Amino acid sequence: MSRKNKNSADVALMQRRIDEGILLAQRRLLNRGLHDDLSFVVFQGGMVSEVPAREIKW
Repeated sequence: MSRKNKNSADVALMQRRIDEGILLAQRRLLNRGLHDDLSFVVFQGGMVSEVPAREIKW
C-alpha cells in the first residue's frame, strides 16, 4: 500500500470515528431532553425556533 493510500485510509477512518462520536453525542442529548422534558433551540429553514424534545424524530 502506498503512503498516500495509507494516509487516505487513516483520514477516512478518523472521519468515520468523528461522525460516530457526533451521532452518539446527539443521541445522548436527545435522550436527556426526553427524560427531563426539555426543548431545543434549532436553526432550520433560515429560522430559529424552539422544538420540544418529544417532537424530534430520530
